Amino acid sequence: MAYDPNIRASDADRDRAATLLREHHAAGRLSPEEFTDRLEQALRAKTVGEIDSLLSDLPGIDLYRLPDAALTRRPRQAPARRPGRGRGTAWRAAWGVWFTVTLICFVIWALAGFGYPWPLWVAGPWGAVLTGAWVTAHGLGAGPRGSIGGHGRGELPGRDDDLRPGR
Repeated sequence: MAYDPNIRASDADRDRAATLLREHHAAGRLSPEEFTDRLEQALRAKTVGEIDSLLSDLPGIDLYRLPDAALTRRPRQAPARRPGRGRGTAWRAAWGVWFTVTLICFVIWALAGFGYPWPLWVAGPWGAVLTGAWVTAHGLGAGPRGSIGGHGRGELPGRDDDLRPGR
């Protein structure tokens, strides 16, 4: 789903903002007055846009690595995609698996003496379904990441993506 600042904020969104504000206050980026003001606004926020505006002048931080002297900055936008490229590694992986399985089936068929061409029953329908999904995703414009089902999710800076371990 594309980012929309008018989407209603959940309790989890408000709690996440409060935690981030506490960490920024502890790091000395916010005075006690600013912290109190922003915390009250975060807890009253109705939309994610209101929450994002409270955090917009603060660097993105990874809560799993705190406390750490080297708080990392997160970019506020996703990197631009190169035009003319495929729709991502998911499609390359899907076609790669199809090709590998098809190749193995044809090698087994050849080693068995070139009888009835049964590998076509594996490669044909699977390839047709994969081709149909690929054409549909490319023709109708898949999600932001071009995932196989068209359900790719764009990263929302300062939201769930910052809370995953190892990021």
